[in-house]
Amino acid sequence: MTTNGIDSLQPLSALHSENQDNNKLRVFQSCSYLLAQLLICLVVSGALIFVFNDGVPSGATPQHITLCVLGYQLLMAQAILSLSPHNSWSIHLRIVDKRRAHWILQILGSGLAIAGTFIKILDKSVHFDTYHGQFGLVALVFTTISLVNGLASLWAYEIRKLIPILGKLSKLSHICFGVVAFSMASITLCHGFEKSFFRGILGDGVGYTLIGFTACFTIIIIINPLINFVTKIKGE
Repeated sequence: MTTNGIDSLQPLSALHSENQDNNKLRVFQSCSYLLAQLLICLVVSGALIFVFNDGVPSGATPQHITLCVLGYQLLMAQAILSLSPHNSWSIHLRIVDKRRAHWILQILGSGLAIAGTFIKILDKSVHFDTYHGQFGLVALVFTTISLVNGLASLWAYEIRKLIPILGKLSKLSHICFGVVAFSMASITLCHGFEKSFFRGILGDGVGYTLIGFTACFTIIIIINPLINFVTKIKGE
C-alpha cells in the first residue's frame, strides 16, 4: 500500500475512534438517566409509604409531603429530563413536543409544590425556623420565578429576532432559576428525611438511603441543564 493510501486511512480511523467514544458517552448518559428514573421512583415511593402509613393523609403535614414530593421530585424532575436528548421516554419526541411536555409537567409540578408549601405555611404559627423550612422557602421563590420566567422563554425565538440579548437572557435565566429551584427542593427533602417522626416510622437506614438516592438523582438531572447554560453563555 502506498504512503498516500495509508495517509487516507488515518482520518477514517480517527473518525471511527471518535464515533466509538461518542457511542460510549451516549450509553453512559442513557444509563445515568435510567438510574435517575429508578432513584426517583424509590424516593417518591418511600415518602408516600411514610405518608400513607396510617391511611389516607388528612392532616396538613401529610398533604404537604404528598403534594411537594409529587410536584418537585416527580413532575418537575420529569420536566427537566424531558428536554434531555438521552431521556428514555422523550428521546423520540420532536423538539416542539419536548417543549410542550416540559411546560405541561412544569406547570403541574409547580402548582402541586406551591400548593403543598402554602398548606404547611398556613398550618404553622412559626415559619422558616429550620433548615427544612428555609431551603423550602428558597425553593418556593425560585419555583415561582421560574414558572413566570418560563412564559417569556416560550417566545424567546421571537424576542431574539427583535432584541437578541433579551431572548438569550430569557433562556439563560429560566435554566438558572429552574436548576436552583429543583436543587433547593432536593435539599429540603433531604432535611425532611432527617426528621425524627420520619425516622421513627421507617428507620435511620431508610432515611440515610433516601438522602443518598435524592442527592444522586439530583446531580444526574441538573448536569444537562448546566451544560446547556454554559454552552449558551459561550454562544455555541
